[in-house]
Amino acid sequence: MPVELKIKKPRDFDLKNTVRSHGWYDLPPFYFDDVNGSLRYVFSNAQGSKRVIGTMAERGDSIVVSLANASVGIEKIERDVRHILRFDDDMADFYDGVRHEPRLGWISKIGGGRLLRSPTVYEDAVKTMCTTNCSWSLTRSMVTKLVDKLGAKALGGMKAFPSAASMAEMDEDFYRTEIKAGYRSPYFVEFATAVAEGSLDPERWLHSDLPTVELKKEIKKVKGFGDYAAENLLKLLGRYDGLALDSWLRGSFYKKHNRGKACNDKKITKFYSNFGRWQGLAIWCDMTEEWHEK
Repeated sequence: MPVELKIKKPRDFDLKNTVRSHGWYDLPPFYFDDVNGSLRYVFSNAQGSKRVIGTMAERGDSIVVSLANASVGIEKIERDVRHILRFDDDMADFYDGVRHEPRLGWISKIGGGRLLRSPTVYEDAVKTMCTTNCSWSLTRSMVTKLVDKLGAKALGGMKAFPSAASMAEMDEDFYRTEIKAGYRSPYFVEFATAVAEGSLDPERWLHSDLPTVELKKEIKKVKGFGDYAAENLLKLLGRYDGLALDSWLRGSFYKKHNRGKACNDKKITKFYSNFGRWQGLAIWCDMTEEWHEK
């Protein structure tokens, strides 16, 4: 039986700007309908034994989630939606910091700054691994193949993101030949196995009491996570101390703020240093301004 879940949204929230905050909306099991402004995702219960497609749309002061049934559990889906859309992130301090900046004042006006994320840190970590040292098209190809080949199907045909257990069952050769993951292949096996066996719990990073610099060191113990990947994942954990500089972000900065000329990372860091713990979010919003203008 179809179910409709209504969740009151934060006053400063905008669904479309949150969805288009970065490329996760373009990776399955997300699907964004730009025409209707709705976001689909395949939700799973805690055990991964049940799945349902949910469509999130903005309606008045709420986000309405349309579901084919309540098999996954309404409370679980509400928690996931709040997590995915960053409903419980307090953006007031960030907005106060950018409101009077000529180049960033637009962020608070449109309710920007909330970075879309997956329901689990595990999924975000695997997807982050898929963004290192490659083009976006290759990232999308790898994630799509992971979901197609290892994800469990929901009623309606879409597949969920694969569990750590399902990924751990595959060997390195599978990831090299079927997923075309290259050097990431052994990292997928090792990471998924550690999570499936319980020797590593990335979900606890979300509520860790460690200072960001120490949490970054812990994340970097996972093979496949260097400075960029760790700082990118930290942003999805709500920690924006690091800039997560990669070739795209550097190139965008050169073009926008340095007349197209390359410069060292120290200059980029100094440019955003006034934003303190929000500097990683400040540079990301600055470099993606045109996405929201469109």
